[in-house]
Amino acid sequence: MDLRSAFGLHTTPFTREVRIEDQLVMPMHEEALEGLLRALDGRMSAALIAPAGTGKTALLRRLVARLPEARYQVRTVKVTGLSKRDLCREIAAACGVPSAGSYPALVRRLTERFEATLDDGGVRPVLVLDEAHELRPEVLSMLRLLTNFKMDSRLVLSLVLSGQPPLATLLRRDDQEAIARRLAFYATLRTLSDEETRAYVEHRCAIAGAARSPFDLTSVDALYEMSRGNLRAIDSLALEALGIAARAKVTVVCAGHIVSARKVLYP
Repeated sequence: MDLRSAFGLHTTPFTREVRIEDQLVMPMHEEALEGLLRALDGRMSAALIAPAGTGKTALLRRLVARLPEARYQVRTVKVTGLSKRDLCREIAAACGVPSAGSYPALVRRLTERFEATLDDGGVRPVLVLDEAHELRPEVLSMLRLLTNFKMDSRLVLSLVLSGQPPLATLLRRDDQEAIARRLAFYATLRTLSDEETRAYVEHRCAIAGAARSPFDLTSVDALYEMSRGNLRAIDSLALEALGIAARAKVTVVCAGHIVSARKVLYP
């Protein structure tokens, strides 16, 4: 049975397709967002460090949406364990800079582009590196060169390093002190509490069109216990449980449906 007709929804809940304005704003996410915005407003760099499934990508979307295009030029690159030169090429492609030539020449062209963006258009360049926990140590050190202008006497480029907890370990290394000190703010996220899980489930059902949440109290408790508050796991379990309940032709999801969902997803 179609989930939308079974539960009176106008869209399928618990997918990744959530508009920025429909995201549930929680205090920890708001604190992280405001700290990142303050750092960028001061032309500084920052880091967002959190476990997988805690909302990093959603927070980055909100961050970019809050940066006016008239004042900021944001470019995002996903890190995949690249060499220094290859990462520079990815950054160059994102910024529209020709990537041919030697590594030093490429670094020079990038810094020139960032400086021109600020000087000619009055727009502050912001570079977001997603999955930054996959950065090689020597590549992370290289990023210092991209933020060094006029012998470190001028703030031009802001970096936002976003990644999982190994990024924090990497930044604590002695050979990374130079780049770690350039980060004015460290934002962190955690998994949801039991109360936050309940609020999240109710919110996702509400924005999907439900007059009331189809999940009873036992199912929400089971969701929390089995997901440990991980957003990605909550979404997967909740969506699968809705399907199981719909096929059983019931309109309320109980703990048994969550248990069955876990057996399907994690056999």
